Amino acid sequence: MTSSTPDAGTPVLEVTDLEVHFPVRGRGVVKAVDGVSFSLHRGETLGIVGESGCGKSTTGLALLRLVEPTGGSVRVGGVELTGLDGRRLREMRRRVAMIFQDPYASLNPRMTIGDIVSEPLEIHGLRTGRSERRRRVEELLAMVGLNPAYRTRYAHELSGGQRQRVGIARALATEPEIIVADEPISALDVSVQAQVMNLLEDLQRELGLAYVFIAHDLAAVQHISHRVAVMYLGRIVETADREALYASPAHPYTEALLSAIPLVDPAEERERRRIILRGDVPSPLNTPTGCNFASRCPKAFDDCEAVDPPLFDAGEGHRAACLLVDSARVDP
Repeated sequence: MTSSTPDAGTPVLEVTDLEVHFPVRGRGVVKAVDGVSFSLHRGETLGIVGESGCGKSTTGLALLRLVEPTGGSVRVGGVELTGLDGRRLREMRRRVAMIFQDPYASLNPRMTIGDIVSEPLEIHGLRTGRSERRRRVEELLAMVGLNPAYRTRYAHELSGGQRQRVGIARALATEPEIIVADEPISALDVSVQAQVMNLLEDLQRELGLAYVFIAHDLAAVQHISHRVAVMYLGRIVETADREALYASPAHPYTEALLSAIPLVDPAEERERRRIILRGDVPSPLNTPTGCNFASRCPKAFDDCEAVDPPLFDAGEGHRAACLLVDSARVDP
């Protein structure tokens, strides 16, 4: 359980109605991200979870404009990113960094570890002297639990966990306020995953970092997040504090996801009821009318195929895009 305390002041990141749509010639538009909104405070971790293809990684990439948003707003420290270019965009990218999913593919095999970690310093004109950059690289490697002497090694000489630590050191190089962690443990051995998550928590406490932690592993998200957003077919369908969401999910899709988390107690595991979703996820090229989840929802009723539900208030900051939530709120 994460122990850092988020700052309750002004958000460091505000995302409003973010869209990433990809035109497909002759077929229409893929709505990879379709109206996503959330905020993030200093020292806070927002977990974004959902099945593969739900748009969570595209959302993360759009925050840094590694893919271009087609609509909506991304504000870092009150500054709008979507309209920036050139030098101003590069300056703002110092404040937002990314840890990529695959530590085998995200590190250049032809560069030494020292060159990989120092590259952001060179791009942004930080620590301009060679000896100064070397000291900073060694400091960053030590910060993530690596021997500073590793700066002369190459990525293929390191284990998967060590490579991901290099990726974290590279993300820290520009002293960002926000780190987008895109499935940062999914490619690692189970024995290493906890070590990397503990490192991220330690760095958050020490540096006051804000994380957008993207994952399909609900157990990992529960461990590290303060708040959780559940995505389905390009949209956030539920968002709440971690405790509220895991204890009392309000959206049937979230219920189904949580029912698939293995339990430690074998007796409880045998007796609990798994929710098996029918059918397949609809194509983002041809999203259904009404609720996107209606065709697979075990609780769907007639109105679900006609009404596209917004995020209804389920109480105490808990919100879910489900007509059942609205009915429970208004019915006596």
